[in-house]
Order: sequence, then C-alpha cells, then structure tokens
Amino acid sequence: MSAAARPMPTDWRDFFALTKPRVLTLVIFTGICGLLAAPGSIHPVLGFTAILAIAMGAGGSAAINHWWEADIDAGMKRTANRPLPSGRMRRDDARDFGIFLSLVAIGLMGVAIGWLAAAILAVAVVYYAVIYTMWLKPRTPQNIVIGGGAGAFPPMIGWVAVTGEITMMPVLLFAIIFFWTPPHFWALALFMKSDYAKVGIPMLPVVAGEQATRRQILLYTIVLTPIVIAPWLIGGTDAIYGVTSIVLSAIFFAYAWKVGTRTKSENDDMVPEKRLFKFSILYLFVLFGALVVDRVAAYQGFADLGWFA
Repeated sequence: MSAAARPMPTDWRDFFALTKPRVLTLVIFTGICGLLAAPGSIHPVLGFTAILAIAMGAGGSAAINHWWEADIDAGMKRTANRPLPSGRMRRDDARDFGIFLSLVAIGLMGVAIGWLAAAILAVAVVYYAVIYTMWLKPRTPQNIVIGGGAGAFPPMIGWVAVTGEITMMPVLLFAIIFFWTPPHFWALALFMKSDYAKVGIPMLPVVAGEQATRRQILLYTIVLTPIVIAPWLIGGTDAIYGVTSIVLSAIFFAYAWKVGTRTKSENDDMVPEKRLFKFSILYLFVLFGALVVDRVAAYQGFADLGWFA
C-alpha cells in the first residue's frame, strides 16, 4: 500500500465520533428520563450501569452504521469528514469496534440489571444496525417511519431497568419517539434533499417530492399530539407533564403547519424547515424533562397541584 493510500493514524476521538455523540446525547437523556420516571427505585450504581449499557449499545450500533454507510457518507457534504470517508480509520476497525461495544453493552445489561432489559437493548441494536441501516434506509422512502423504532427504545429500557416489566407507560414513551421521528427527520430531509438524491438514498422528498413530504410531516404531527398527551390522560402522570405536553404540542403543530402548507420558492433558504427541525429536538428534551419533574413533584406531595380539579 502506498503512503498516499494508507489510512491516517486513528485517534481516540475518531472512535468516539463513531458513536454519533449528538444522537447519543438524546439517547442517554431519554434513557435517564425513563429510569427516573418509572415507579419504584434503583440503586444509583445500578442506575448508572443501566444508562452506561444503553449508551454503549447505541454507540455500538452507530459505529456499525458508520461501517456500512462509509461509501454513502463520502458522497454527502454533511458526512464526508467522518472518520471512515476521510480515511482516518479502517472500515474493519469501525465494524469490530461496533460489534464489540454492542455485545458488551447487552451482556452488562443482562448481568447487572436483568435479561428483559438486555433483550430490549439487543432488539434496539439489531433494529438500528441491521433493520434500519442495512435494509430499510437504502430500499424504501418509509425508512424513517419504520426505522423510528430504533431511537424509541431508550426510555422503555430505562423504565424496565427499574420495574422489570413492560406496561402501558413505557409503551407510550416508545410511541412518542416513534411518531416524533418522521416529522423531525423529514424536516431535515427537506433541506438536505440534494445530498440524499446524490447518493441514491430514497428519502421521501427525493422519491415522493417535497409537497408529499410536507403533507406527511403535518399528518404525523397530528397523530403524535394525542400520543404525547396520553400519559396524562391515562393517569400515568400529573398536571405538570400534562400541561407541558399540550403547550409543546401546540407549538410543534404551529411549526409543522407552516412547513406542511407552504410551497418552496426559488432560492428558498428553507428557514421554516430548519426551525421545525431545531425545535423538534428541544421539544423532545423538554417533554421528557417534564416527565421527570412531574414524577419528582408527585414524590414530594405536589401531585396535580389542584389543577383541573
């Protein structure tokens, strides 16, 4: 191998980059929220171990995603500087790192927390690394709809780590992220359409067009709203979460309505789409944060605060 073709030395930061730290932040946060909001208690060391396993599993599956999509990433401006397309790391090293991290995460979760939580984590890893990355993403414009389940598992795993069982509440937490993912990601796909078209990824704006994508964003936002409020309606939370979910959903709908009903003009800088994308991230952080605050308030005897009595 010539010096020009030889990969540059791999830095620890490149391995860290394989875990997709920005995505990992949301994974860890929602996992912690699921753990803290669950009824019952868990020893702090075991709680930390559960979140560590969730983070390792998510990071491992992300590394496998990097390995599989290295050629695609090289053709997109947004991802061209990642460790593999930039030549800073060998593809096999990324694959092996991802598999090792995932297996350790599942084993750690099973031994320290329980095998139900470990089984859900294993499903999450396979869902993202195989079902979404290798099968759905390159084949169907519904990749984000079905693949949304990959990022929806962390709060369920956190909840199960505490309770040891799957009930309606963790299923609703899963459903919230599942139905949040399409409007969140399609907003990004609208202003990144050319990149996806360039590398042949059949994202909805590329295959069905922008107007169809805008309608789908609005439709999924409408479906998402009652699901977000449902934990309060079934008595799983109190008014702090309930009111927060209503306010956030109204704002989200306002952003989605603007995106869903507009037509792109010439030299359009896609500001409404970018605003929806950015707000959707804040939306999820605040919503799950309110879930934890609501639970803490209930423990302290401030449940419902007499609202809507």
